[in-house]
Amino acid sequence: MKKKDARWVRHCSSDPAVYFNTENLLEQLSLHTVCESAQCPNQGKCFTENTATFLLLGSTCTRNCTFCAVEHGVPQPVDEEEPYRISQAVKILNLNHVVLTSVTRDDLPDGGASHFVNTMRAVRYANPSVALEVLIPDFKGSQEALHCILNETPEVVNHNLETVPRLYPRIRPQATYTHSLQLLGRVKAYTKECFTKSGLMVGLGENFEEVTAVMKELRTVECDFLTIGQYLRPSFDHYPIIRHVAQEEFDSYQEIGEHLGFKAIFSSRMVRSSFMAGEIYKRALHSKSTPLKEHFI
Repeated sequence: MKKKDARWVRHCSSDPAVYFNTENLLEQLSLHTVCESAQCPNQGKCFTENTATFLLLGSTCTRNCTFCAVEHGVPQPVDEEEPYRISQAVKILNLNHVVLTSVTRDDLPDGGASHFVNTMRAVRYANPSVALEVLIPDFKGSQEALHCILNETPEVVNHNLETVPRLYPRIRPQATYTHSLQLLGRVKAYTKECFTKSGLMVGLGENFEEVTAVMKELRTVECDFLTIGQYLRPSFDHYPIIRHVAQEEFDSYQEIGEHLGFKAIFSSRMVRSSFMAGEIYKRALHSKSTPLKEHFI
């Protein structure tokens, strides 16, 4: 077992009973969440609020990003019953905004796009009023796979750039910055009916100018939402924290993002891509740009 970094911090659950009820339900339905697999520090708060980001296609990724806590290796076969079980969890938890993500499955011909489609359909069939947000991999640049997702009209399509271009060989060695940026642009080129979203980690060795340059490039492809948070090292075997970013720097990113025209930008230490996703979506719908910092600091 990998030894966890002592600097790893986690928000505690305000109601342990509700937290464990959510955790037990997910376990009973044999469902994975990125909250647990990626060791998200906010899972105590999210589980208490009966929400989670569902992790499709198992818990083993075919890629080996040096920042990520998700296991990598040879994944299990696709579980065809998973979409139904997720739809039932959404119904029991009475969710109105659902985030679906997955491990990267380069072993599958379509990268798992059809499984996303099956899950979205199952969730909507059982929960017709739900808003769907999909946090998708790059599908190795397949436009066909991307279009399969978009044809299901999710409310939000998220694809995280994660870091600045210079650090990709060390942080995301099996991905390409340009391809990820192009994916977000292709979403808007195919449909204007959904919001697009991306996320960045800081503290990996990037500098302020590099982060703001990425923010500007995201706006050139009409990215709507952006989250920026501190990188937290999952274990001593993962990429080290190069620096702890001051809140004043996060505030500067917030101000720059608002000036650049993001419909919603949330920048603070504990911000993660899917945290408060439903609230971000609702505020964008109603054109409310009030920061949600009280949830993150």
